[in-house]
Amino acid sequence: MARPIVAALAVWLLLVSGASYAVDSAKPPQWSQLNPEQKQILSPVARNWDDMSARKRIKLLGVAKHYQKMTPLEQQRVQAQLKDWAELSPEERERARQRYQKFKQLPPEQRQELKQKWRQKAEQKPAAGLPPANPPVSANSAAALPPDVLPAAPAQ
Repeated sequence: MARPIVAALAVWLLLVSGASYAVDSAKPPQWSQLNPEQKQILSPVARNWDDMSARKRIKLLGVAKHYQKMTPLEQQRVQAQLKDWAELSPEERERARQRYQKFKQLPPEQRQELKQKWRQKAEQKPAAGLPPANPPVSANSAAALPPDVLPAAPAQ
């Protein structure tokens, strides 16, 4: 039960936080330089790959590197999360990052309360094609919380 949480947490933390995996190459490859397995795993972000920063590409290569060690359900969740993230506009991604930063600054009691609200909403409406699961309590939590749970990010 914890493995899906770990997989989901890893993907969102990689995409939202400053954590990164070590990758063999100092300069991440362009999309055309990826091997077929990497292309298959990272296909949801193919359209944006060459425009991503080196840091983001390195993080995603780390996800691809550990992908085969995941269970099929974890792999399915990673794919769904990559697809969801790829479909966000740059503004939506920035709002998600800002909301996550606000979430991290909340007192622990408030974070727990918000996580519980998020779990309840997630249990009511599971992602299409995926069985209900314990949602990760991570960056995903803050990004996926309904707008009424955290204050909106200030307009810039």
